[in-house]
Amino acid sequence: MSDRFCTPERGVSVYSHGRSRKMGNVPKLSAGLLLYRVRDGDVEVLIGHPGGPFWARKDEGAWSIPKGEYGEGEDPWTVARREFEEELGKRPPQGPRIALGPVKQPGGKIVTAFAVQGDLDLEGTFSNTFTMEWPKGSGAIREFPEIDRAAWFPVAQARSKLLKGQRVLLDRLMAAIADDAPAESRSH
Repeated sequence: MSDRFCTPERGVSVYSHGRSRKMGNVPKLSAGLLLYRVRDGDVEVLIGHPGGPFWARKDEGAWSIPKGEYGEGEDPWTVARREFEEELGKRPPQGPRIALGPVKQPGGKIVTAFAVQGDLDLEGTFSNTFTMEWPKGSGAIREFPEIDRAAWFPVAQARSKLLKGQRVLLDRLMAAIADDAPAESRSH
């Protein structure tokens, strides 16, 4: 990733999962993997619903591709695969990847996304967890899954489920599938 996102004078914050990110005006970087399959001629995508109390009663516009933050010098493709496994408890299927490119989220986070065609049985999926004070101000620390459920959705339905800033990834995926992306835009 380009040095334009990172400057040495910014502070570094380390999270419990051992990764760090730059603080300040530099956007957070995240990488994700959008798994897709074709069933009865329809493209379906695998997305996850975020865990925790903030998202508990939200559904439309709350789901996300499996993704996670990364730091300077990390390879986004490697991070996307790692985060997929951490958030679903299963390795992503092997196959050619389609680079869907970076998208800037409304909050400023830059998400670099990839797509891979494959199927995944959701039986036995589980997510890594995070801790937070809940209820806020109570002093009680609780643990929540990063993703509390995952599901396959046809693209039209996924469009309403996904976070607004990630919906463009569906457009890019469908364009790549329609164009049968040339070999140089795919990586193995």
